[in-house]
Amino acid sequence: MSKVNVVIGAMAGLAVGALLGVLFAPDKGTETRKKIAKKSKDTSDALKQKFDEFVDNVTEHFENAKETKTEETVEAR
Repeated sequence: MSKVNVVIGAMAGLAVGALLGVLFAPDKGTETRKKIAKKSKDTSDALKQKFDEFVDNVTEHFENAKETKTEETVEAR
């Protein structure tokens, strides 16, 4: 689980850094807003993908544990 926290922290740091970089860039307001929207969507998509991977991983571990417990129960009979 600590790996997930590290990944989330890194993604958040990248998002904040990108946002600050865009805010201090010498572009027009409309261009800056477009860049912020794009970065927000990219970051949101990346976080959603990482969350989905995390849920899949937890689900897989749960299914493996359930199968192991079922096999142990059958063998005990």
